[in-house]
Amino acid sequence: MTKDSKVIAANAAFYAAFATGDVAGMERMWADDDTISCIHPGWPAIVGRATVIGSWRDILQNPERPQIACAEPQAIVDGDSARVLCIEIVDGTALAAANHFRRVGDGWRLVHHQSSPIAQIVEQTHEDPSGPRRRFH
Repeated sequence: MTKDSKVIAANAAFYAAFATGDVAGMERMWADDDTISCIHPGWPAIVGRATVIGSWRDILQNPERPQIACAEPQAIVDGDSARVLCIEIVDGTALAAANHFRRVGDGWRLVHHQSSPIAQIVEQTHEDPSGPRRRFH
Protein backbone atom coordinates (compact mmCIF):
# COMPACT_ATOMS: atom_id res chain seq x y z
CA MET A 1 0.00 0.00 0.00
CA THR A 2 1.48 3.39 -0.99
CA LYS A 3 1.69 6.31 1.43
CA ASP A 4 -1.09 8.07 -0.50
CA SER A 5 -3.35 5.03 -0.36
CA LYS A 6 -2.82 4.69 3.41
CA VAL A 7 -3.96 8.28 3.93
CA ILE A 8 -6.92 7.76 1.58
CA ALA A 9 -7.82 4.63 3.59
CA ALA A 10 -7.67 6.61 6.85
CA ASN A 11 -9.88 9.26 5.27
CA ALA A 12 -12.36 6.58 4.16
CA ALA A 13 -12.43 5.19 7.72
CA PHE A 14 -13.25 8.69 9.02
CA TYR A 15 -16.23 8.96 6.66
CA ALA A 16 -17.33 5.39 7.45
CA ALA A 17 -17.42 6.25 11.17
CA PHE A 18 -19.41 9.39 10.35
CA ALA A 19 -21.86 7.58 8.06
CA THR A 20 -22.55 4.78 10.55
CA GLY A 21 -22.63 6.92 13.70
CA ASP A 22 -19.64 5.04 15.15
CA VAL A 23 -18.56 7.27 18.06
CA ALA A 24 -15.76 4.92 19.21
CA GLY A 25 -14.46 4.64 15.65
CA MET A 26 -14.52 8.42 15.29
CA GLU A 27 -12.57 8.83 18.54
CA ARG A 28 -9.91 6.41 17.27
CA MET A 29 -9.51 8.47 14.08
CA TRP A 30 -8.29 11.54 15.96
CA ALA A 31 -4.79 12.13 17.34
CA ASP A 32 -4.59 11.92 21.12
CA ASP A 33 -3.51 15.52 21.33
CA ASP A 34 -4.96 18.74 22.74
CA THR A 35 -3.93 20.70 19.64
CA ILE A 36 -6.44 18.99 17.32
CA SER A 37 -9.04 21.26 15.77
CA CYS A 38 -12.22 21.19 13.74
CA ILE A 39 -14.46 23.59 11.86
CA HIS A 40 -17.87 22.10 11.17
CA PRO A 41 -19.97 23.92 8.53
CA GLY A 42 -21.44 27.04 10.10
CA TRP A 43 -19.58 26.55 13.40
CA PRO A 44 -16.71 28.54 14.85
CA ALA A 45 -13.35 26.80 15.13
CA ILE A 46 -13.00 24.40 18.05
CA VAL A 47 -9.70 23.27 19.54
CA GLY A 48 -8.75 20.52 21.97
CA ARG A 49 -9.44 16.81 22.05
CA ALA A 50 -12.30 16.92 24.55
CA THR A 51 -14.10 19.68 22.65
CA VAL A 52 -13.55 18.15 19.20
CA ILE A 53 -14.56 14.62 20.26
CA GLY A 54 -17.54 16.05 22.15
CA SER A 55 -18.73 17.82 19.00
CA TRP A 56 -18.52 14.57 17.02
CA ARG A 57 -20.29 12.65 19.77
CA ASP A 58 -23.16 15.17 19.61
CA ILE A 59 -23.35 14.95 15.82
CA LEU A 60 -23.11 11.16 15.62
CA GLN A 61 -25.60 10.50 18.41
CA ASN A 62 -28.18 12.81 16.86
CA PRO A 63 -30.91 10.58 15.40
CA GLU A 64 -31.25 13.10 12.56
CA ARG A 65 -27.54 13.20 11.73
CA PRO A 66 -26.96 13.91 8.05
CA GLN A 67 -26.22 11.27 5.46
CA ILE A 68 -22.67 11.74 4.19
CA ALA A 69 -20.40 10.44 1.46
CA CYS A 70 -16.89 11.41 0.38
CA ALA A 71 -16.13 12.02 -3.30
CA GLU A 72 -12.96 12.81 -5.25
CA PRO A 73 -10.41 12.43 -2.41
CA GLN A 74 -6.93 13.74 -3.24
CA ALA A 75 -4.04 13.02 -0.87
CA ILE A 76 -1.06 15.30 -0.35
CA VAL A 77 1.62 13.63 1.77
CA ASP A 78 4.61 15.54 3.16
CA GLY A 79 6.67 13.41 5.51
CA ASP A 80 4.64 12.72 8.65
CA SER A 81 1.87 15.15 7.65
CA ALA A 82 -0.84 14.67 5.07
CA ARG A 83 -3.97 16.35 3.80
CA VAL A 84 -6.90 14.85 2.01
CA LEU A 85 -8.99 17.31 0.02
CA CYS A 86 -12.38 16.04 -1.03
CA ILE A 87 -16.01 16.81 -1.69
CA GLU A 88 -18.46 15.85 1.04
CA ILE A 89 -21.97 15.10 -0.11
CA VAL A 90 -24.12 15.86 2.94
CA ASP A 91 -27.83 15.22 2.47
CA GLY A 92 -27.33 15.96 -1.23
CA THR A 93 -25.38 19.20 -0.72
CA ALA A 94 -21.74 19.47 -1.80
CA LEU A 95 -19.20 20.75 0.72
CA ALA A 96 -15.47 21.29 0.22
CA ALA A 97 -13.51 19.45 2.92
CA ALA A 98 -9.92 19.32 4.10
CA ASN A 99 -8.79 16.59 6.47
CA HIS A 100 -5.31 16.98 7.95
CA PHE A 101 -3.55 13.88 9.26
CA ARG A 102 -0.39 13.16 11.23
CA ARG A 103 1.50 9.88 11.01
CA VAL A 104 1.31 8.09 14.36
CA GLY A 105 3.19 4.80 14.42
CA ASP A 106 2.22 2.99 11.24
CA GLY A 107 -1.11 4.77 10.83
CA TRP A 108 -2.58 8.20 10.23
CA ARG A 109 -4.63 10.20 12.77
CA LEU A 110 -6.69 13.32 12.16
CA VAL A 111 -5.44 16.60 13.57
CA HIS A 112 -7.88 18.92 11.76
CA HIS A 113 -11.12 18.63 9.81
CA GLN A 114 -12.82 21.51 8.05
CA SER A 115 -15.73 21.61 5.64
CA SER A 116 -17.77 24.40 4.18
CA PRO A 117 -20.41 24.87 1.51
CA ILE A 118 -19.29 25.32 -2.05
CA ALA A 119 -20.68 28.55 -3.42
CA GLN A 120 -22.56 28.32 -6.66
CA ILE A 121 -21.52 30.74 -9.36
CA VAL A 122 -24.39 33.03 -10.13
CA GLU A 123 -24.58 34.92 -13.38
CA GLN A 124 -25.53 38.55 -12.83
CA THR A 125 -25.64 41.28 -15.40
CA HIS A 126 -25.58 45.00 -14.97
CA GLU A 127 -27.45 47.29 -17.28
CA ASP A 128 -24.41 49.43 -17.96
CA PRO A 129 -24.30 50.48 -21.61
CA SER A 130 -20.70 51.69 -21.30
CA GLY A 131 -19.25 48.40 -20.12
CA PRO A 132 -19.34 44.69 -20.81
CA ARG A 133 -21.54 42.23 -19.00
CA ARG A 134 -19.84 41.11 -15.80
CA ARG A 135 -19.83 37.82 -14.01
CA PHE A 136 -19.74 37.89 -10.22
CA HIS A 137 -19.18 35.10 -7.74
